[in-house]
Amino acid sequence: VQLQASGGGLVQPGGSLRLSCAGSGFSGFRLENYVIGWFRQAPGKEREPVLCLSDREGPIYYIDSVKDRFAISRGDTGNTAYLQMNNLKPEDTAVYYCATERTSCWNTFDYYGQGTQVTVSS
Repeated sequence: VQLQASGGGLVQPGGSLRLSCAGSGFSGFRLENYVIGWFRQAPGKEREPVLCLSDREGPIYYIDSVKDRFAISRGDTGNTAYLQMNNLKPEDTAVYYCATERTSCWNTFDYYGQGTQVTVSS
């Protein structure tokens, strides 16, 4: 399984970004069949889970501060996922990664893609 996150950039506080996650893999691979998670790693900090989407569990917010600002969704192609980030704050600055797991948002994720840098600054 290969994952690639994209869509990061420099944005002012209060701005928005939509990150994309493209998945590929073995023949017949469909990202829509996997649990999708978004993680982030800020400078000098450990990687932390942000948000997850499981068809069985629904959206799971690991961080309270993003509940009213971030949203996760799947794309129509079956091999994409998105993280919509609104009202961004400087503390959201980090490298963002998408990841997959087979069954649950509460299990250890199996695959991580290359990240995309999000910088929130005026």
